Amino acid sequence: MLIGFKALEARYALALAQPLRVASRIGTMRKSQESADQVQNQYPASYRPADDFAGHFEFGLKYEEIHLEFFCRLFAATGPQALEDWCRREPFGQYARRAGFLYEWLTGQRLNLPDLDNGGYVDLLSAQHYITRLVPLRERRWRLNNNLPGTPAFCPLIRRSAALQQALRFDAAAALAELDDTFGADMLLRAASWLTLKESRASFLIEKEADQSDRIQRFADVMARHCGQIDDPLGDASLYTLQAGILGEQALGLGLRRSPVFVGQASLREDIVHYIAPHFDDVAPLLEGLKAFEVATRGAEPIARAAALAFAFVYIHPMRDGNGRIHRFLINDSLQRDRAIPHGMILPVSATITSSSAFRTGYERTLESFSRPFMRRYAGRYRFGETVTCEDGTRSNFIFDDYPDALAAWRYPDLSAHVLYTAQVIEHTIRTEMADEARVLRRFEQAQQRLKEVIEMPNQDANRVIRALKDNGWHISGKLKKEYPRLEHELTALQVMEAVQSAFEDRECLPIVG
Repeated sequence: MLIGFKALEARYALALAQPLRVASRIGTMRKSQESADQVQNQYPASYRPADDFAGHFEFGLKYEEIHLEFFCRLFAATGPQALEDWCRREPFGQYARRAGFLYEWLTGQRLNLPDLDNGGYVDLLSAQHYITRLVPLRERRWRLNNNLPGTPAFCPLIRRSAALQQALRFDAAAALAELDDTFGADMLLRAASWLTLKESRASFLIEKEADQSDRIQRFADVMARHCGQIDDPLGDASLYTLQAGILGEQALGLGLRRSPVFVGQASLREDIVHYIAPHFDDVAPLLEGLKAFEVATRGAEPIARAAALAFAFVYIHPMRDGNGRIHRFLINDSLQRDRAIPHGMILPVSATITSSSAFRTGYERTLESFSRPFMRRYAGRYRFGETVTCEDGTRSNFIFDDYPDALAAWRYPDLSAHVLYTAQVIEHTIRTEMADEARVLRRFEQAQQRLKEVIEMPNQDANRVIRALKDNGWHISGKLKKEYPRLEHELTALQVMEAVQSAFEDRECLPIVG
């Protein structure tokens, strides 16, 4: 027998875009089985709740997970009567108070109940189990501390699972300080300068635009100039600045979109739809809600904030083009604002995402944790019709019939998987990608010094020789000898090869006796 939120979902025949993760049943003993996206809980008969709205909802609040999309759809189905009856029976019950507040907060409708005039305040969410608002809003009507991290317009939830808590223990600033100690601050800053371009190139790889060298340079400039610097990064003017910097001032349709958007791929017959973005009329309110989340969570874990801001932005998909690059910009921008990384430091998270099939697959699966169940829910509700010109100049024939219904899913995403993935990416980026880059730069600098001990030459020429030797398997090509005739001398050539190769192999340069 199902109990809790799953029982109410079945009773009211609700269709969710984000499934309930937890299913609770009455059995012979208490046990739990958890997979990546599902939790099966069994409870003995003593846990059986009353078989009505209040009984199952209270059980869910006690033992299951907060799911705002579910609550939104459930309250629309039940109407106010079930909540009013419960709150009248238990006016000071903490679960009745939470339920009453959630009804009013999500629906915008006031229940026909008097304000509570005494009793202690209770927290709406457990800060042990969720990322919450840092300064709760005191709701006198319900004697309740509203610590939800957002607003009814947009409120993502992040569950503090054991795996997520472990990942959030990573201290990016301390790890970067260790790299400073190992390689020196100057070396790390020079590595950061190169990594800015590397991040841009990798970001375009994710967008399958690696050959667009001018756009790669533009995005690198945007990262270097604006991360941690631009006012109100989610504001209309700031987003326009970022998008124009990434795409160029002459790009069509800069600014917030006024056209339908879907993410997909082209086929010979028609486009394949992987995700549908909110209606353009809802973009501005959703962005305002996202900004409210950013303000409410300042002082919370910076990696969790960075992930939530960036992935929420890409799901809102407010621009015609450039959403993916701005999404990855926001990760570094948020981390710099929260002083989790030093000003001017760019973490090449895109380089990590593209560095292995595991990280690339993880990125796609993370996006699909929201988009795949969303598309299952709305399969058959979109189509391609007559092509029209939209307000922003976009020509589109895409039609989606369920924008109002889907708004509850867009407003209340569960971003737990997104935070976990981002935390893993950031740790790998600092401990591996940045350490490797600093190590390569140190070896390159050492190779320069050792090469100049054999042949004095300008840095530009030394760099040319080093790269040519490394690319040619530590052999001097005929072309290189023509450029630098002194390499025709066998002993000099051997000394040059040993000087450069030894630096990259982290060993002393062997003396060569002629």
